[in-house]
Amino acid sequence: MSMKKGIMHYSKEFKEMIENEYKKGLSVKRLSKEYKVSRYAIQSWCGLRPEVNIRQEIPLRKGRPRKSADMTPKGLELENKRLTMENELLRDFLRIAGRR
Repeated sequence: MSMKKGIMHYSKEFKEMIENEYKKGLSVKRLSKEYKVSRYAIQSWCGLRPEVNIRQEIPLRKGRPRKSADMTPKGLELENKRLTMENELLRDFLRIAGRR
């Protein structure tokens, strides 16, 4: 018996039906077992997860994040400062570990 793998997409009507059932008093666990939908999905649809509301207000950008190509003098100075600090941390770690 092979189950369909991947992200399941549910219709708006189905989500509203689940939400109405929850508002009538059925538990998330019972709805999950009855309709074979994850509890996380039901909690998201019913507004029980605050991180979902935040994600909907400010949607994530799609695709791979772009590498900042800040070639201004201030940007290069900040990058140099970050790399210097990273080198100092590595040097201190190696000194404590007894490798240098």
